[in-house]
This record gives sequence, structure tokens and C-alpha cells, in this order.
Amino acid sequence: MGKIIEVDIQKFSDDSHSHETDEVAIERAMTIKVIHLGEEHSLGILMRTPGNDIELIYGFLYCEGVISSSDDIVDIYSKDDDFVVKIADECSFDSAEHVRKTSVSSACGLCGRDSISSLIRLNAPALPNDRKILSSSISKSVDLLRSRQDLFSKTGGSHAAAIIDYNGNLVSISEDVGRHNALDKLMGTFLMDNKIPINEGFLVVSGRASFELTYKAIRCGIPIFIAVGAPSSMAVEMSIEHGMTLIGFVKNKVASVYSYPSRVIIDQTF
Repeated sequence: MGKIIEVDIQKFSDDSHSHETDEVAIERAMTIKVIHLGEEHSLGILMRTPGNDIELIYGFLYCEGVISSSDDIVDIYSKDDDFVVKIADECSFDSAEHVRKTSVSSACGLCGRDSISSLIRLNAPALPNDRKILSSSISKSVDLLRSRQDLFSKTGGSHAAAIIDYNGNLVSISEDVGRHNALDKLMGTFLMDNKIPINEGFLVVSGRASFELTYKAIRCGIPIFIAVGAPSSMAVEMSIEHGMTLIGFVKNKVASVYSYPSRVIIDQTF
């Protein structure tokens, strides 16, 4: 399934005007429904870049708290962009909490929720304190992320999320027009391999550190979260509360550590 479409454009500059073509990232709606205890519930419409849809569903349902492991998904039925997921009867699915009442845009993390209070009951593993990184690894990890953003390099219109191991090697990366989708696809990859909590490395994202992304990272047991952009106040508060090292504003070998700096080892090359 393609992720890029070519479109006709008119290009303007100060002294020229030309007709050209440009590559843009595809954004398309998908519907997700779950069957629990014989009843079907719609979780709404999700705007995403097609591809890795199964990983997206696993990661989305896990990060939303609908499922607690890959075993909770019994089967997935799909037709075009419509997906129906049969989940185990034992799942603690609550339609009042988990069913969203609006479409979910590619930029949305909390869309459709009645209140934030339904989100802050975070069921997450304890984060390990023995995971540490060199300060020089922070900017190197961002450079590595950028070098592997194939969709972004062609379109300039996607976000990325990656797990990088503590030796600086890329473990896995996902891209999508939505930053939450990119992270859900990444988390779904690890969930399907029964590798959550994630002990293999730390998380790096191409955008800012929002509350929603921080929530998902903690939910998946990630002790170190590096964002290219700025964090929000709730992201900082949640990181402090749950013991996660949150790093942002990474540019030109400069970075800001907002919580638990003890996991960062200062080296001379930073």
C-alpha cells in the first residue's frame, strides 16, 4: 500500500513561476471497531498514513488501555480501511471510557475524550533506574532518526518515532503523518513481539514531547524519552511523577533535561 502520492503544483518564487509535481504523504481515514463479550463498539475514525495498520491497531489499543498484551487480541477482520478487532472477554474494556465520540485527526491524542481524568489512571510498569546514556548520544540519536526518515525525506510531511539501543544502534522506526500514529505503530511492533515493557533502548521522536506521547512512553516502560522539540508542562509533570528521563530541545549538540538527569552521563564530546 502506497504512502506517497504525486500531485501537480504551481511553484512561485520572487522572480519565477513554474508548473511542477510534488510528492506528499498520503493521509486516509480508517475505522476501528472492537467486539467484546459479543457486542460491537466503534472506537471512531483514525486519520493515518496507510501501512503497518496492524501494528497501529495493536499499539493504539494497548496505549489506550483497551488491551494489556498481544494475547488480548483474538482476531482482526478488515475490508479496505475498515477494521474490526475481536478482543478477549477478559479485557477490562469499558465502552464509556474507551469509545471516542469524534473522529481522531492525525494530530490528535486526546480527541473525543470527555475528560482528562479518564487518561491519567496510568497502568504502567516501574521504570528501571539502571538505564543510562552518554550526553553525546542524545544529539547522535536525533541525527540517526533524521537519517532514517524515508517518508519525511521525500515529502517533508511526516513524523517519526524510533527505539535506539544503548549502544546507539537503531532498533526500530515508524513514520506517519500523525505523531501519535507513528508512536502507536512503533509500540505495536514491540507488543506483537511480546517485548513490552521495552528494555532494548530509549525513545526518540521527531516532534515535541506532548502529554499524550509521554503517557504512551511510560505505559510501554520506556525510561528515557528524547524529543527534538519542546515538552509540555504536563509531559514534564508526568515524567517526574513516574520516574522517566525527559529530554527536549535537541539541536546542535545542545539538549535540555527536564526530569531525572541522573540517567545522563556527561562526556567530553557533548
